[in-house]
Amino acid sequence: QVQLVESGGGLVQAGGSLRLSCAASGRAFSGYAMGWFRQAPGKEREFVAATSWGGSDSYYGDSVKGRFTISRDNAKNTVYLQMNSLKPEDTAVYYCAARWLIYSTSGSSYEYWGQGTQVTVSS
Repeated sequence: QVQLVESGGGLVQAGGSLRLSCAASGRAFSGYAMGWFRQAPGKEREFVAATSWGGSDSYYGDSVKGRFTISRDNAKNTVYLQMNSLKPEDTAVYYCAARWLIYSTSGSSYEYWGQGTQVTVSS
């Protein structure tokens, strides 16, 4: 069992930056691939970024490529999402998720989810 708690969301102006954190508790965090997803009101859940269990590989959704960076610190059981050059269309609830070993862009393949943190980007 893995419990995930996101933090770091908030209100920021367009062009600004935020760093989201996802703290994990439970067993064997380092064996889990981690992903970030987001969901805006009235829209489908969208894949944002994912990293492999060791952090050596990462993958990004097209809409955030070049602006967002995912990283993890297995010693702290934490995964991060650094978000730069934020746009109003980045406004959403951001969720972190965990699945064993191999990352995926499909949210339905993740086993564990956090409660989400709101990111609002004003124009």
